[in-house]
Amino acid sequence: MSFVAGPARAQMREGGDLSIELIDPDVLRVCADPRNLPLSNDQGEGYENKLAELLALRLHKRLAYTYFPQATGFFRMTLGAHRCDVVMGYPQGDDLVQGTNPYMRTAYALVTSGGGGLDDVVTLGDSRLRERHIGIVAGTPPATNMAANGLMTNARPYALMIDTRIDSSAAAMIKDITAGTIDAGVLWGPMAGYYAQRASPPLHVAPLVRETSGPRLAYRIGMGVRAADQNWKRLLNSFIRDNQAEINAILLGYGVPLLDEYDQPIVAPAKAP
Repeated sequence: MSFVAGPARAQMREGGDLSIELIDPDVLRVCADPRNLPLSNDQGEGYENKLAELLALRLHKRLAYTYFPQATGFFRMTLGAHRCDVVMGYPQGDDLVQGTNPYMRTAYALVTSGGGGLDDVVTLGDSRLRERHIGIVAGTPPATNMAANGLMTNARPYALMIDTRIDSSAAAMIKDITAGTIDAGVLWGPMAGYYAQRASPPLHVAPLVRETSGPRLAYRIGMGVRAADQNWKRLLNSFIRDNQAEINAILLGYGVPLLDEYDQPIVAPAKAP
């Protein structure tokens, strides 16, 4: 006689039959980069690792990983090869795989050190950035904004396509800002916030939400699943909806500059006295 436990039965009612979509309905199999902090690593130290732990807890599943560097071939070798069932961070609007509803909205950010006259700069159109040496990850959207504002002449490029097991463009850029080799840097918000708060002294992070030249630099991030996995996607959407406060707390703990739909910062709730 077969028996389905209470949590599993509730999951089936809400998400539909997952047995034909997931590798193993009893195991949350996550596709992740083994060395890409603050997102993930193989020690479980990234915020995507913590989100996966929360998801596994809520779904009453055991957690397992398929690790692969998040570079060319990542989706083909992970989700596409049915080695895992979800990518914990996936930008809305990309079409490599199917995205869930977003669980965060953040933006590329300008990172500066204190005392350099750039602390209150919030847009790449600010005249104080002219003649400054600014770091930029080559091929990322804000490079277009920098070019539109005449900032590429003195820009210092950092590689986009790297092997995260041995290199980090974000860490290298933060090191150069701290050393004074460059005056400022433009980084993806989660990278900017994480590395800036760990620098000594901590660096200033300004989300670039006021850009008028070039593309908008704020993005919604959800999870990625295979195109055919509709029940699984619905279950993940329910998880995001029901656990948004805890998700925000995890992200804020890593310094992620969270934004609402009006480009206002989302901050942690004040603690009771």
